[in-house]
Amino acid sequence: MMKKLAILIALSFFINSFGQQYSKKWADINYAGDAKNYHLMDIYLPKAVKTSYPVVVYIYGSAWYSNSSKGADMNTIGKALLDAGYAVVTPNHRSSSDTLYPGQINDIKAVIRFVRGNAATYSLDTAFIGISGSSSGGHLAALAATSVGVKKFTVDSTTMNIEGNVGKYNTFSSKVHAACDWFGPTDLLKMDSCRGSSMYAEGQSPEETLIGGTKKALRNKFVMLSPTTYIDSTDCPFLIFHGDADNVVPYCESELLYNALQLYGVQSEYVRVPGGQHYTGTHTDANIKKMVDFFNKISKNNISAVIALNNTVKTYVANNTLTIEGISDFSVYQYEIIDISGKKLRSNAFTTSKIDIASLKNGVYFFKLQSKDGNSMIDKFVK
Repeated sequence: MMKKLAILIALSFFINSFGQQYSKKWADINYAGDAKNYHLMDIYLPKAVKTSYPVVVYIYGSAWYSNSSKGADMNTIGKALLDAGYAVVTPNHRSSSDTLYPGQINDIKAVIRFVRGNAATYSLDTAFIGISGSSSGGHLAALAATSVGVKKFTVDSTTMNIEGNVGKYNTFSSKVHAACDWFGPTDLLKMDSCRGSSMYAEGQSPEETLIGGTKKALRNKFVMLSPTTYIDSTDCPFLIFHGDADNVVPYCESELLYNALQLYGVQSEYVRVPGGQHYTGTHTDANIKKMVDFFNKISKNNISAVIALNNTVKTYVANNTLTIEGISDFSVYQYEIIDISGKKLRSNAFTTSKIDIASLKNGVYFFKLQSKDGNSMIDKFVK
């Protein structure tokens, strides 16, 4: 109990007030539709303005003890992703006190399905969904990535529903396109042998609390808790970070994941951080940049393609007219009007601050203004 309390206290230091690094935030969205706090998530959009954004789901670490820590690491990892032009999705999930495994991975897969089912509502480009997490969050991120397409899984006589049926978007895929695992457990049966000893009395480790029994008695369930179990040659690219001074999750856990990915020919990279501890010395600026570069390479994301021209530029609609304020020289711009599905409806030279939109049906649209040097801005308007 004291170790659990210490983990939760330590976690609180990583949930800091997050400065305004985003253009829009939707807070406390319930992705399961059940009014439970542990099924809430937040969505942040970058300051750079686009019609839609590639997505990264980031999962907090807590040894699976917390069900309400969705703000963790937004000042570091979250900020870097937003600055790079990614929408950041931060979910809560059920703790080991709320439900035994596989409830936690069922929740994360429900988050991914919700993102796909509500992409237009939240300006999300689901052509790329990345996933990342730290510690137990890294475990869930790796598990979501390796178990793509797995519904139910059986080891000997034990069967688990890995996909689950949380929420109402069960016809959508829970596939992710890239995964970044920060020092997560990956082969739960080998945690102690990796470390060289156990930190806990038998039956008292976080993973045994999550499963609801000992590794000796419930070996099959621990096999199904391990991301390494599900690896095959179709898995998405991986980037793995682990400090070699980590005394919470031994770094050999990440080596086991990396070696298994390599065995199956999965694109993967393992960064062993000299002197890196659990969070401290591993969540460095250089490593976070490496994570962003990794996601950019897979997603083909280019933040420089769309930047705000002028924070004073504003649009508003009245009497079937779209008015644009804050532009002094019309001659250097082209404009486009795009519908909510991404279809371009108009593309013309920008010659006036007032545009007739009487022919448009009632609905939500995007106004894109692009200069001759390639910079652009986008604003949403409703007719």
